[in-house]
Amino acid sequence: MDGLDAWEGFLKAGVFLMLVVMMVNPLVIRAGKTIIWHGPAVPFLGKLDISMEAVYFGAVSSLRLLVIISIFCLYNLMINPDRVLNLFSGVAGKSVLVITLATRLFPTMVRDLQRIREVQQLRGVDFDTGSLWQRAKKYSGLYNVLLLSSLEGAMEIAESMQARAFGSGRRSVYSRNILRRRDLFCLGGSLLALLAAVWGLRYGYGRYSFYPEADFLIKDGTTLAVLFIVLFYLSVPLILSKGWKHCRFLKSKI
Repeated sequence: MDGLDAWEGFLKAGVFLMLVVMMVNPLVIRAGKTIIWHGPAVPFLGKLDISMEAVYFGAVSSLRLLVIISIFCLYNLMINPDRVLNLFSGVAGKSVLVITLATRLFPTMVRDLQRIREVQQLRGVDFDTGSLWQRAKKYSGLYNVLLLSSLEGAMEIAESMQARAFGSGRRSVYSRNILRRRDLFCLGGSLLALLAAVWGLRYGYGRYSFYPEADFLIKDGTTLAVLFIVLFYLSVPLILSKGWKHCRFLKSKI
């Protein structure tokens, strides 16, 4: 349920962006032969003629946006960014350190701000009452504490780096990342899915054109077969996950 709980917040933002894209795209795109609504003339935009192709394109674009947002959500949930950056620490240690500190800055500030707000509320500060000027003064005190906390955190990071002799010489790297059989299976399934998708696009299978007239979604049996192969290879991690839970033999081997 952790994945669903983490995805819920991203889903709300993604659905809102989907609706925005689906409403704006048909209004600003004039391409498409199949007109489903003839609208009035609007200054700077011209005549609002909405085509079926523009609606399709807006729906697909919004769905792609939701998929990308979900991928980043699952990536952050499953993989620690520090571990990913640590893979490159041996060749670009200082750059990796800067990127790590930058990516941790905003989440840390949000967490500290929430903690400081809760402490202030326990002391009797109500941020939702009072005039606009009174609430601004309450929030200004909140941000002052956040600034001091951030400066103290920066000092602690600097002291930790100095205690570890950062920059005094060549950096040593220690990694405990082990590549297991199940990792190889997942990596192999992903690569095979990528190869099948590239082969299908190379020979015209899986392509879809929106303009000037919407194409057929499934043109022939070969397109359906390529789609099935790609989905099958992408489902290898899911198959292994089910086997890991219910098959002792598979669990002992991978």
